Amino acid sequence: MIDVLHLLPVSLGAAPVERWLPAEARQRASTLKTYIAENAKTARAYLKQTGTEGAIQDITIHTLSAKTSESDMRRWLTETSGEMGLVSEAGCPAVADPGARVVQLAHQLGIRVVPWVGPSSILLGLMASGLDGQRFTFHGYVPIAPAERSKQLKTWEQLSARHNQTQLFIETPYRNMAMFATLQESLNPGTRLCIARALTTSDEWVQTDTIAAWKKRPAPDLDKYPTLFLFLA
Repeated sequence: MIDVLHLLPVSLGAAPVERWLPAEARQRASTLKTYIAENAKTARAYLKQTGTEGAIQDITIHTLSAKTSESDMRRWLTETSGEMGLVSEAGCPAVADPGARVVQLAHQLGIRVVPWVGPSSILLGLMASGLDGQRFTFHGYVPIAPAERSKQLKTWEQLSARHNQTQLFIETPYRNMAMFATLQESLNPGTRLCIARALTTSDEWVQTDTIAAWKKRPAPDLDKYPTLFLFLA
């Protein structure tokens, strides 16, 4: 059984590793010989950025998905000794991420879990938004069908107004512009909307304003950029 499971953040986009991962975390990542990741290819790209003490091809990468069985995860954690890393596809592992299942099992097995500092689009976007940072909820994705999407946004807006609670969610990057249009159509004029695009990269852009004000300006370029949407009624 492993002794320690290291939760190592990855970048939110193209940016120098020094910008999003502290030196101590990079050094620790470079020593690990076994990882759990959603995608082996992107995990190897991560290791090229952080650097490794040995050859990357000698590092074992277990592929995790929502369908991975508990028995497989248990085998990964118990049939290896030493220390292991867990990475996400972007940002912090186990936050809106299937890695949470691995962490839960590690706790059940008595394995020490170590979270390392790195970028979380949810927290970075909330920090930069100027919206309520004490009461907030992250929903993940919004329904794709236009009618359902609009209905869901209005429901969240009612919750926001009732509890003074910031609502956070994401969209598939190629649907960002459609989402922006739906937000303008569905939310009340006084609701404050924040758009946090490509955080931590050279294309980073964050702006908060009322829906009424957003309607008066040109639409931002969000197409194909990872984007976090936040609003407070």
